[in-house]
Amino acid sequence: MNADRAAEAVREADPAVRVLIADDQELLRASFRLLIELTPGLQVVGEAGTGAEAVELAQREQPDVVLMDIRMPELDGIQATRRICGDPRTPRTRVLILTTFDFDVYVFTALRAGASGFLLKDVAPGDLIAAIRAVAAGDSLPASSVTRRLIAHYAAGSSQPAADLPVAGMGHVTDREREVLVLIAGGLSNAEIADRLRLGLATVKTHISRLLAKLHARDRAQLVIAAYESGLVVASLQREGRWEARANVAVDE
Repeated sequence: MNADRAAEAVREADPAVRVLIADDQELLRASFRLLIELTPGLQVVGEAGTGAEAVELAQREQPDVVLMDIRMPELDGIQATRRICGDPRTPRTRVLILTTFDFDVYVFTALRAGASGFLLKDVAPGDLIAAIRAVAAGDSLPASSVTRRLIAHYAAGSSQPAADLPVAGMGHVTDREREVLVLIAGGLSNAEIADRLRLGLATVKTHISRLLAKLHARDRAQLVIAAYESGLVVASLQREGRWEARANVAVDE
């Protein structure tokens, strides 16, 4: 049995969410390990003190979620995230970035590298567990903080929509899928999108599955990035006359 089949067999036999902790602070790793191992349905499969170790362990253990510190020796968390998310050996592995500051200049870069979300290191235990489970399930974290940063990023860069930005696969997205994509970027749940567009929940899920495939996105966080980088969100808000207000709020926050 090769390594990939062996890893798949382990997943099928053990439905627990498998977590890899990557941080250069041993005390913090120990704290996270204790919390995770005391939580039913979660399992720690390894610890890494450097980005290089995180990549190596992710390839070997194929965890569901990697808790990834940004600043680590040898290979930083962003580079490690990019390697893990771009590695065909870890197609199901999701990366959850841990950051010390509420606004970290590296967070946006980490999301673009493939991370599924980010949390502060002083996050409440219950919120950390909920985030791990959400990311493992392919769901997004509460979108408000990510959305504010994205709005601020694009508001600072330009007041005009950038509809000509090249986003792989966007040319194959239908008008209805674009509507769904904008609402995902706004932080709406599947049920809220269904209600807004007067669609069935199953139809919304189908649109999202197609968006993930067409845009080569791993999860909803990557769909949010695509929605902003394609200019869809900026253009939509400008058509509604709400871009300037949203941008100002985002920057002020």
